[in-house]
Amino acid sequence: MLEVVRQRPRFGYRRVSRLLAAEGWRAGLGRVFRLWRREGLKVPQKKRKRRRLGNSNNACDRRRALHRDDVWCWDFVFDRTTSGSQLKWLSIVDEHTRECLALKVARSITSEDVIDTLAELFAMRGVPKHIRSDNGPEFVALAIRRWLGQVSVEALYIEPGSPWENGYAESFHSRLRDEFLAMEVFENLLAARALTAAWREDYNQVRPHSSLGYLSPVEFAACAASAPAAPALQQHTRTNEEKTLPVPQP
Repeated sequence: MLEVVRQRPRFGYRRVSRLLAAEGWRAGLGRVFRLWRREGLKVPQKKRKRRRLGNSNNACDRRRALHRDDVWCWDFVFDRTTSGSQLKWLSIVDEHTRECLALKVARSITSEDVIDTLAELFAMRGVPKHIRSDNGPEFVALAIRRWLGQVSVEALYIEPGSPWENGYAESFHSRLRDEFLAMEVFENLLAARALTAAWREDYNQVRPHSSLGYLSPVEFAACAASAPAAPALQQHTRTNEEKTLPVPQP
């Protein structure tokens, strides 16, 4: 348990218990909690400011994801290398399964880069019904609006100045900063890309997610896929498979 805590200092006893069970340790949650208390382990509490609900009909609490690939969300987050150069991450998350579908890091990311990333995801995974984002210049760019319209994806733009309406992206970035950006030193862009790829794989494949019953996003997605599909979901899947993606224009 102490070894897991050293590797993941931002995890609480529930996630630690889940990881121990995955490694074959037969220790129940109650025993892990007692050992946790005996060792004096504690995750530092964060002070959170009060957030008020926005009024947008596109907010995540009003337009909820009903199934896999129903609603994706995206946003940007920033950090710097040890030399002070800017690094920019584009994250794309499935709101239903919490899977991080893409985590692209570069010095800068343009609207053309966003379209290229989405086109690659659409080709590999299928086309979602909705994509939620803020009103940043990269997201409201005419080229992105036009391209999303061509593949019949509804863009859910939140109210300006209301980041909490894109709550799943905000929650993901909170975990990204707390468990990755605050823990790693980036010597250069190449190192940042390697570390980002490793963290994304761990987040999707291993990290227990409290809102998913302490399953990883991939485990949760597999459980959801094994359940009988509703007729509407089956029709949505067939429709996605029949769509033809336009070639992104530079």
